[in-house]
Amino acid sequence: MAIFSVYVVNKAGGLIYQYDNYVPRSEVEKTFSYPLDLVLKHHDEKVIVSFGQRDGIKVGHALLSINGVDVIGKNTADGKDTLEYLKDPANYPVSIRFGRARLSSNEKLMLASMFHSLFAIGSQLSPEVGSSGIEMLETDVFKLHCFQTLTGQTDNLKSALEVAEKAGNFGAGS
Repeated sequence: MAIFSVYVVNKAGGLIYQYDNYVPRSEVEKTFSYPLDLVLKHHDEKVIVSFGQRDGIKVGHALLSINGVDVIGKNTADGKDTLEYLKDPANYPVSIRFGRARLSSNEKLMLASMFHSLFAIGSQLSPEVGSSGIEMLETDVFKLHCFQTLTGQTDNLKSALEVAEKAGNFGAGS
């Protein structure tokens, strides 16, 4: 089993520590002619596919590069607005690389506090008295485990994570 991310959250729901070992698995690069048969839009400082799945490109995938130039936010690395660039027929044929964008620091903070809220709600709504809350959330793609320290202190957990990182337990081959 591979560990892709570790989040350490305090009792108040604040993110204390985050380790990300995410390697994008599905990046798709295609060459397109004008007009582009995908609908793209700005969303959360990224350009994403909003309509028109095809050839491994899915709704929600972000633009990662255009003609080998990385896309950073809404612009290419050389400062061109990506949607304006793709509207111009003179720029075609164009090679576009799509994939899942990495989470921003703000998105990681929101996810950590949101999971903490779900954990607290699960603890309170449980029919079992003294329930410890969510232990594992399982989907068809991943398992999200929730571990608690017995004392509520995170010092031991941070040490364990550092030892695990040095031992190489993180990543696609573990």
